[in-house]
Amino acid sequence: MAKEVAGQIKLQIKGGAANPSPPVGPALGSKGINIMEFCKQFNARTQEKAGKILPVVITYYADKTFDFVVKTPPVAIQLLEVSKQKSGSAEPNRKKISEITWDQVKAIAEDKMVDLNCFTVDSAMRMVAGTARSMGITVKGEFPGNN
Repeated sequence: MAKEVAGQIKLQIKGGAANPSPPVGPALGSKGINIMEFCKQFNARTQEKAGKILPVVITYYADKTFDFVVKTPPVAIQLLEVSKQKSGSAEPNRKKISEITWDQVKAIAEDKMVDLNCFTVDSAMRMVAGTARSMGITVKGEFPGNN
């Protein structure tokens, strides 16, 4: 028999660095979830991605048990890593902060493909390029796709 789902919590936590302090502790504690058990499991599962910000969706059940799914890092974070910037532009339409290549965009799109709501790498590349544009990052060259 399936467990009764009580709800979901979405958090962004650094890989291998979950601890009971905010934002993790209060979010889980208010729902009656064992905070230390979550931290141990999350840190064990994300050891190889230490330091990267990872979205996690925690599904908790009526009997206070939980499951969680770790997703790939957000596109904005990956773009900042590739362009070696600390943050996006305050005025992305006027002030550009960096340039990246379509090959770098393709690498990010292929990595993030499982979490995006698109079916082809070309459409995923367009989504990543749009995020880059809104951060003040320019993509060099012509779109290499079939259109």
